[in-house]
Parts: sequence; C-alpha cells; structure tokens
Amino acid sequence: MRQISSAARLLTVAALPLALTACSFTATKAAPKAAPKAPAAGSPAAAAAPSAAAAEPNKGLPTGKQLKAALAPASFFASGFTADPELARDTGDTYQLPAAADVPTPDCTKLGGTSWTEITGITGVSFAQNAYVDKNSSEEFAQEIDVYRDTTATTVLGALGKISMACPSYTDGATHAKVTVAEKPLAGVGDGAWVITQTSTAWQGGTTLVAARVGTSVVTVLASSGSDNGVTGATKLTKQLVTSLKGKA
Repeated sequence: MRQISSAARLLTVAALPLALTACSFTATKAAPKAAPKAPAAGSPAAAAAPSAAAAEPNKGLPTGKQLKAALAPASFFASGFTADPELARDTGDTYQLPAAADVPTPDCTKLGGTSWTEITGITGVSFAQNAYVDKNSSEEFAQEIDVYRDTTATTVLGALGKISMACPSYTDGATHAKVTVAEKPLAGVGDGAWVITQTSTAWQGGTTLVAARVGTSVVTVLASSGSDNGVTGATKLTKQLVTSLKGKA
C-alpha cells in the first residue's frame, strides 16, 4: 500500500479556487472589508447604512468547533484505524480572514498529500480536520470541512471539476513514478460532488479524493486502499459528513 510521509500528510488550512483552467489557477485576491463608520443618527447616510449581515460577514457560518463535532467519530472507522493526533486541527470558536494567492502553475504533487486542496492557495473562514490510519496496512482516511462566505462554496465545487484538466498526472515524490489522475462527478451527494482517483503502477492500490458541497461548506475526504483505490471508503465517509452538516451549513 502506498505510504504517505508525515510531512506530506500534514493538513493545512485549505480551501478551493474561485477559478481553475486547464493550464493555470488564477484567483482574485480577497481583501478584508473595513468596518464602515456609523453615520449620524437621522442623516441620509443612516438610511443607507450597511445591513447587519454586511457588517458581520461570518454571521451564521459554522465555527471550527462546530465543524469538529460534525466530523465522523472513531466508531465510524473499521477496527485497526486510529486517529493521528498530529493531523487534528480546527479554527476553534473564532474565524480567520479568507485569503487567495495567485497560483499560475499548480503544483500537482500536492495531490499526494491529505490536504490536497492547498494546491489552489485559497482559504475559507473556518475549518476542522483529522485523519485515521491503519498502521498495519498503511491505509488512511483524512476528513476535512471548510466553510466559505456567501456563494463561494458553489464556485469552489464547480472549479473542482477541472482539477484533472490541470493535473492529468504528476510524479510521486516517494516512488518517482507517474501518477494518473482521473475524475468524475458523484451524483446524489450533498449539493454536488466530485470523485478524483489517483493510481500508479508503482503503488499497491490507489488513493481517492472526494469533495462535496453542503450549503456554504465544502467537505473533502481522502481514502487510500489496496482493494478499490479507496473509492468505497471515501464515498461512504463523504456521505456521513454531508449528513452531519445538513441544516448546519
């Protein structure tokens, strides 16, 4: 079974692009909104004052603490899988500023890590993530939920359908072998979902990445397996997270 190094498996604050093309990733940088000054009472400006929603762009969005509670528990995973404490992170009760970095040439090798969405350089406002590993087989599950403002999550999921166009293959850093990337939509899961499978002749098995949108949240799951490239496990875990988020995201 393919083994993922600790360095490659480190989960980071990750999100997805506002735009992807076959050869380049370009995102519009999001600047923090400055808090407007309160207009004088009774003035014309007061009538046109920003709404509470504009003043509080994160209002109603799940926090990292809430997302952590929505992650699949240890009981979901088969016997032999244990949590890796180094890969458990979340944004707690606070939010972070969304950010976007230009990624003109995607580093496709980042698809080899559990935080494969960092390839885009885009971050949301809150997240939670962890991973479970079977030390005997080296099979792994990594689960993550990222939350975005407004309708960004919808754009994000649409962009995911183009990852295989930008990265049809890459060279695995551990085996120096070619990794083939295949992609297809996953029907009936959340508000839309994609399945991305990675295989190589140098691996005993493969890795599957699944992303699904639930409202303002994007669920991302990685599963590696020697039997079916992790497709079954990744799909099952994604459905579990989607169910947990319904009515909360």
